[in-house]
Amino acid sequence: MTPGLDEAVELLDRALAYTRGALADVDDTSLGRPTPCTAWTLEQLLDHMADALDAFTEAAGGWVEVRVARQAATRVGVLQEKACALLGAWAQAAPAAVLVGDLPVEASLLVATAALEVTVHGWDVAQATGRRTPLPAGLARDLLPVARAVVSAPDRGVRFATERPAADSTDPARLLAFLGRDLTGPPARVPPNRHT
Repeated sequence: MTPGLDEAVELLDRALAYTRGALADVDDTSLGRPTPCTAWTLEQLLDHMADALDAFTEAAGGWVEVRVARQAATRVGVLQEKACALLGAWAQAAPAAVLVGDLPVEASLLVATAALEVTVHGWDVAQATGRRTPLPAGLARDLLPVARAVVSAPDRGVRFATERPAADSTDPARLLAFLGRDLTGPPARVPPNRHT
């Protein structure tokens, strides 16, 4: 079951707080490092995160244009500004549903998906920088049903790697394993999330 809109916005706030900590160690020397996302350097992951934040913010207006991802010079300061804009946009009056291309999507599910994306890519950043900040258990527990609602079999190998066995029974391990992350060794390489 996915949360209502107010709960989804609160979940997004927690996701952004977690990811803000992961971004603290990003500097120019770390931009070329590999991430758990296949073929993406940390710099490319940051670009993807910026695009995703833009799309989720745009969705607060009731519509998201589906477009090809673009590369841009993006740094932590820009991501922080975009994150504030995203949270602010959804904290105000928001539509009940959003058109993503031609598909209507329930706003609460879209915001919860934003929280999932922000959190998991925050974890990816933490792996790339060596910070390895663990996911908060409560955040992971609340995101697990969202992940199960939005990641389906056709997403595997395209946007997400195959589900892995969880390293342990904790909610963070279960969430990351469901999304194809490997917690048993060096950072796993999973397909980049090409969709926002």
